[in-house]
Amino acid sequence: MPDVQNSNDVTTTASDSGMFSLAGQTAMVTGAATGIGEAIAVRLAQAGATVAVIDVDLQGGQRVAASLPNGSFATHGDVADAASVRRAVDEVLQRTSRIDILVNNAGIAGPAAFLWEQTDEDWQRNIAINLTGVFNCCRAVVPSMRSRGYGRIVNIASIAGKEGNPRMVPYSCTKAGVIALTKSLGKELATEGICVNAVSPAVVQTRILEQVTPDQIAYMTQRIPMGRVGRAEEIAYVVHFLASRECSFVTAQCYDVSGGRATY
Repeated sequence: MPDVQNSNDVTTTASDSGMFSLAGQTAMVTGAATGIGEAIAVRLAQAGATVAVIDVDLQGGQRVAASLPNGSFATHGDVADAASVRRAVDEVLQRTSRIDILVNNAGIAGPAAFLWEQTDEDWQRNIAINLTGVFNCCRAVVPSMRSRGYGRIVNIASIAGKEGNPRMVPYSCTKAGVIALTKSLGKELATEGICVNAVSPAVVQTRILEQVTPDQIAYMTQRIPMGRVGRAEEIAYVVHFLASRECSFVTAQCYDVSGGRATY
């Protein structure tokens, strides 16, 4: 049976392009110059997507984009700045005429400190990048998706947003907000061919760990039943499904990629 979608230009069958194929689609991935974002960009490009690598580090983004197939490219984008996000979205639309997939990956951990040691700047910077950044990108991209009746949005949250990590109050709060944003937006768009989901990793081996102490890493790792940190590629595997046409009856959900840590 054909995998029918609201938008004619993405309708296909599994036999036409292979399961979870993203051929002919454009994926916009924020914070894709390194770490989980880079792994996601690689995975989606391998599945056939043209990937727009969005990052404040344009040089790093260009390095990643140069390694990807399908005419992938990089553009500067500061997710905390709504005007910068709009410019990035406009450039992607000008170059490809479409954004089928948005992956909101850009984020920071912030300093590992007790709440009473956190500064106003620490708090505001976490909110601006981790939460407002997701809001800015979704708001900028959704109108184009709605006009075509199709889209996939995947927001990278964290297990900290469910369980709350000590000495990471700003980070934990913003990731909880990302999960709530995902559930709300997913319900708002549920009848428009646009699926919105989140992924909540446990601790993953990336450069973001440079922002936290060894004790903090040990605390997080000890709570993972598999007894190890995750790999960026393991997050990308789940994002790939959520970004695909086959993710057609899943929306407003949060998928844990936590080695068994999540308890709900």
